[in-house]
Amino acid sequence: MRQIILDTETTGLEWKKGNRVVEIGCVEYLERRPSGNHFHRYLKPDCEFEPGAQEVTGLTLEFLADKPTFAEVAEEFLAFIDGAELIIHNAAFDLGFLDNELSLLGDQYGRITDRCSVIDTLKMARERFPGQRNSLDALCKRLGVDNAHRQLHGGLLDAQILGDVYIALTSGQEEIGFGSVDEGRPGTAHAQVFDTSRLLPRPRVVVTASELEAHEARLAKLRKKAGRAIWDGEPEMAEAASA
Repeated sequence: MRQIILDTETTGLEWKKGNRVVEIGCVEYLERRPSGNHFHRYLKPDCEFEPGAQEVTGLTLEFLADKPTFAEVAEEFLAFIDGAELIIHNAAFDLGFLDNELSLLGDQYGRITDRCSVIDTLKMARERFPGQRNSLDALCKRLGVDNAHRQLHGGLLDAQILGDVYIALTSGQEEIGFGSVDEGRPGTAHAQVFDTSRLLPRPRVVVTASELEAHEARLAKLRKKAGRAIWDGEPEMAEAASA
């Protein structure tokens, strides 16, 4: 079974208002374990960020100015996800943006669901934890998934974390060997313990010293302008924005 954990970052919350995708992060899972393959691209949006969007992602138009457009990576992206089962948190958000990007290139590409099936982990979480916060950060805390390195939203980083969340959400289901036969006890089913040591290490995005310096300078400007930064201890943004 081939699964792709997918996340996007955008210039705002609604594609219908002209917002665009600025980052795509995909992590490939084979038989519910990371294969080591991933797809990650920053994209030039050719539009402005909505107020607050840059603070969430840390991305700027200056940083994205020399990056490819979606049109330049569309074929490579579609080839990577083609035929896979997509795992997305708040799938309607990401699919809406991706389908819009495809539609801007012409009708020949169709929709993402024409080539992939989709599992929405936000829907799964709401069914399992009704009435509770089910943002990615909230699920990490509830399920014991390490996200200490997540200071800003990022497509590839969030996809990596979502992979761990998905496995934690479903480990009580797919990891049970229904129908398998235990040696010495013919005809009986037995549970297979999920061995996390068999997981491959997550691919990491390594931040260079110059990038870190530029990032800190950007944060200093934001704090000076706004008086604070949301990640310095203020409450989280609405769940729809943080999904």
